[in-house]
Amino acid sequence: MHLLIVNDSISLHQISKEDAEDIFNAIDSQRDYLRKWLPFVETTNTIKDTLAFINDCIAKNEIVFVIRYKHAFAGLIGFKDADNQNKKIEIGYWLSENFQHRGLITSSLKKLTTFAFEHLKMNRIQIKCAVNNLASKRIPQTNGFQFEGIERDGELLSDGHFTDLEVYSLLRKDVL
Repeated sequence: MHLLIVNDSISLHQISKEDAEDIFNAIDSQRDYLRKWLPFVETTNTIKDTLAFINDCIAKNEIVFVIRYKHAFAGLIGFKDADNQNKKIEIGYWLSENFQHRGLITSSLKKLTTFAFEHLKMNRIQIKCAVNNLASKRIPQTNGFQFEGIERDGELLSDGHFTDLEVYSLLRKDVL
C-alpha cells in the first residue's frame, strides 16, 4: 500500500475497502454535480457498487489514491490502463464540489507524475478530459502536459450521449 504526502494538508492514500463508505457518501450526496462528467455516478447506487469498484481496482493492480485534505475525503486520483510494455499510463481524477479551487488536483497530479516516472518507470503519462469540461482541462494545460488531439466520441456520459475527449500527454524527457 502506497501513501504519498503531497504537503501539510494533502495526502494520497492507496484505495482500500475501508474507503468505500467515504467514496460512496461523496458520490451519493453530490449526484447532480458529479453526473455531468462522470458516467459511473448512475451505476453507483449502493456501497456494494463502490466496493465492487475498489475490488476491480485491486484485481487489475490499478494504483488509485484517495485524496485527503486535512484528513477529510476529497476525491480520487489514480492510474488506469497501464501499458507496461510501452511504459505508458493514464491518470484520471475527480474531486468533491466543496474541495474545488484549492489546488488539490494540481498538487496531487505533480506528486503522481513524479511517482509514475520514478517509481513505476513510465515514459508517458496521459490525461483525457471531456472537451467541454473546462475545469478538468485546465489541470493538464497548466501542468506541462501537451495537447495531442481529440478522441471523438471517447466517453459515454450518464445522459446517454457521447462526448469528445481532449488527449494530453507528458513525457519523461519533458520533465527529467
